[in-house]
Amino acid sequence: MYSNEIFGTRLKDLRKLCGETQQELAELLGVKPNQIGEMENGRKASTFAKLAQICEHYNISADYLLGLTDEPRPLREETTGG
Repeated sequence: MYSNEIFGTRLKDLRKLCGETQQELAELLGVKPNQIGEMENGRKASTFAKLAQICEHYNISADYLLGLTDEPRPLREETTGG
């Protein structure tokens, strides 16, 4: 079931795992850093457009971010050249 808290926790975990600051993610999404903090703390939700950007950026399925599954599946499979 979706909750802002689950979304926020998972967003924060992904951001930290990638070594990004709230400022860096905010710049990518075209929002202010405090909006990232509000999303991570469960006080605000993301728009569909921003959700899509986040999924693309972190290569993670929306169902994981939204709390519909606990399995963090990639949005697209990584390919290796060779």
